[in-house]
Amino acid sequence: MNGFEKGLMRYIGEEKLEKLKKVKVGIAGAGGLGSNCAFNLVRSGFYKFKIVDFDVVEPSNLNRQFFFLDQLGMPKVLALEENLRRINPEVRIEAIQQKVQKDNAKELFDDCDVVVEAFDRVFCKTMMAEKFLSSGKFFVCASGLAGWGNSDEIKIRKVHDRFYMVGDFITEAKEGVPPVSPRVNIAAAKQADLILSHFLNKD
Repeated sequence: MNGFEKGLMRYIGEEKLEKLKKVKVGIAGAGGLGSNCAFNLVRSGFYKFKIVDFDVVEPSNLNRQFFFLDQLGMPKVLALEENLRRINPEVRIEAIQQKVQKDNAKELFDDCDVVVEAFDRVFCKTMMAEKFLSSGKFFVCASGLAGWGNSDEIKIRKVHDRFYMVGDFITEAKEGVPPVSPRVNIAAAKQADLILSHFLNKD
């Protein structure tokens, strides 16, 4: 047990930590939602991850995503793996540089206990929701988190016991309403908190 885990165990105890370490988290998209949700989950004690994204780190990502200047041009999944290991070197991460699509989404995350939808495009969000609505996996998605202010409007909507949505469900990114760190981080943290609460409270 490393120093990070010893410190975390002071707050949640060994039994809860061992419970979280058994959960495998799938994250579809390693951008603003996915990268920030991931670091919150690692800091909470989750240990096993499958992170899937085809993109590379660009300058326009750095205002809200969990990456750094010296990682520009790196595949996001590899940069994120590097950063998460700086929090807990023991985490097990499957970093897959691949596009999640309609014909491979279920197969990619078949071995995961929870799936995080962390895409920008509405089409991709809808596709993931349709794929995992009745999958039996714990699923969290997000919609409406661009701009700034009105952060209290970012809510949690329960679809059923294993399916939750986060956001204001209105404010999509567009000209004059960019994605920026505070609201993106709030939504990502709410996604992570839903996952943490579900597995800590699970018998």
